[in-house]
Amino acid sequence: MIAIGDGVVTARVAAVEKPPTIKDVANLAKVHAATASRALNPQTRGKVSTRTANRVMDAAKTLGYAPNSAARMLRTKTSSVAGVIIPDLRNPVFPPIVRGIEDGLREAGYMALMGNTDGDDERERELLLAMRGRQTDGFILATGRRNDPSPADQVPTVLVNRRTDAGDIPSVTNDNNAGVYSAVQLLASLGHTRIGHVAGPQELSTGWERYRAFVDAMAAHGLEVDPGRVTFSTAFTEEAGYRAAVDLQRDVTAIIAGNDLIALGCYSALDERGLSCPDDVSVVGFNDMPFADKQRPGLTTVRIPHYDMGLEAARLLLERIANPTTPPKRVILPVELIRRGSVAPLR
Repeated sequence: MIAIGDGVVTARVAAVEKPPTIKDVANLAKVHAATASRALNPQTRGKVSTRTANRVMDAAKTLGYAPNSAARMLRTKTSSVAGVIIPDLRNPVFPPIVRGIEDGLREAGYMALMGNTDGDDERERELLLAMRGRQTDGFILATGRRNDPSPADQVPTVLVNRRTDAGDIPSVTNDNNAGVYSAVQLLASLGHTRIGHVAGPQELSTGWERYRAFVDAMAAHGLEVDPGRVTFSTAFTEEAGYRAAVDLQRDVTAIIAGNDLIALGCYSALDERGLSCPDDVSVVGFNDMPFADKQRPGLTTVRIPHYDMGLEAARLLLERIANPTTPPKRVILPVELIRRGSVAPLR
């Protein structure tokens, strides 16, 4: 601050409170500074006992200590940033998955850098290059395709809600087989035999697995899969679901959709034909996206553990970063059929 008085100019520097240092954290936690540093670094936290690590993290939180990420990046050649790329931010299924990822990464001192591709392959390549340029430590991708190869540069990568046929990239998916089987079982118990399927894109594991599960479940119940009762959507969107549903054979009395947005497209196609759901045709979705229960009628669907998928994907990525040479894991989470007003007994 500059003070002017009696023709004399004097300068007074206001005292500025210094930000807490790693030594301050160590003193409060009653540990050596090196121990505190190891406890606050996700890569080295395993070298410290859980009790000590918790004490150090509590001390850091009390003091409001924020590690110098730039200095740590220079020292450890890591950024504590993970890239998260999703195919469609408008799809309500992804926000709770991303929230799980963010929470899982945050607990380990990591930050998520998110990008949206809108299903554009070129946009995905641009995002990957841009994020790699920022020295991200790894990636969680919800955009993986069945034939995708492992990352050529060996950047730690985990797929969420998708997997590859080769299984050479760690992944977290849902039990698609059990989910579709339970949907067929419900419809068969209600007297439906002419069950149609509006499948998702077959280049994606979610679309392909659910289609194969439909064929197998129908066979298990002694039901015929008529080719005219199966159509393939070009995307997991309401618009693409509608376009595929209008091509379904008109004798179907029930439809199992590749996901909830496709199911909403089926609602529109049925309405256009002058048919009522569920009086004329029952509809079942997959994912139990937010607000599925608020549709008219409420959508019967297979519930997936959105948030837990994100948490598990974050855990797998952190494991991969710490041990890049470990064999890739495939985690399959359980699902649950949720019955609502979109299904009814065959008239």
